[in-house]
Amino acid sequence: MNHLDDLGFFQQIVRSGSLTGAARGLGISLSAVSKRLQRLESRLGVTLALRTTRRLTLTPEGELYAARGSAILDDLDELESALLSTQDLLAGHLRVNASFGFGRRHVAPLISAFARRHPRLEILLDLSSFPPHLDEHGFDVIIRVGEPPDARWIARRILVNRRVLCAAPSYLQEAPSLHTPEDLIHHRCLVVRENDSSYAQWRFESADDQRITRTVRVGGPLSSNDAEAMTLLALDGHGVLLRSWWDVHGHLDSGALIPLLPEWRGVRADFHALYPAGHRSSVRARRFVDFLEREMRGRVPALERSD
Repeated sequence: MNHLDDLGFFQQIVRSGSLTGAARGLGISLSAVSKRLQRLESRLGVTLALRTTRRLTLTPEGELYAARGSAILDDLDELESALLSTQDLLAGHLRVNASFGFGRRHVAPLISAFARRHPRLEILLDLSSFPPHLDEHGFDVIIRVGEPPDARWIARRILVNRRVLCAAPSYLQEAPSLHTPEDLIHHRCLVVRENDSSYAQWRFESADDQRITRTVRVGGPLSSNDAEAMTLLALDGHGVLLRSWWDVHGHLDSGALIPLLPEWRGVRADFHALYPAGHRSSVRARRFVDFLEREMRGRVPALERSD
């Protein structure tokens, strides 16, 4: 095996975080991974990682080999992509992270279309409940709500989005009156326990130019860590739901869910595609984000007011 194969092999180990994970990712046995890593260390004359089957810690030499190796492999991918770009083709690896719901509904279909255009591109779509740290896991593009707190990453807005308060007609038939956000304390609210956010605190802003904000602590007998499950419970008339426009606009259009409190609206929750700034970004990442920005426009109806 050549040195480039060794670089790619070690990158897989680093991304997996353990020998067991690397074996699973490479489709080979754990003993084969362990033996190959030993041969690599023997060739280099250094210890690259302290490891068990469940955990791996890089030595300083391993950190250097991983960092420089990643840069070398990225440069080679960039070179091939630059040559293919004259034919409007891309090659190499593209690692994309998104949330489960949005990833399944929108990112996966767009990756399918992008892959058809670039058959030499290897794409990994990683879906997760929690957004990864920007500098961890080696993602080329991370799709998340909100802009990045780190100037080393570029944020491109791919979808204007807002939380929408709604409920099924069957619930509203016997529900208490609802005129202000504070009235929600008298309602059965369907709480989505996602990420590390204050999930029981619902935030609103006035729909007029004054932009008055309100935060209400809500509660109810039903909650879940899965947003789709709570949407189904809302459709069955179990309570009031605060969900993203992209997720419930179809139910609002059909009348299965009714928008509430027209004088108030949930806070903005735009989706951005993030990729590293400067030389750390790749042609593949930039082209994919261009594609997302262009193709996402027709997938979700525009908000009536997006200011």
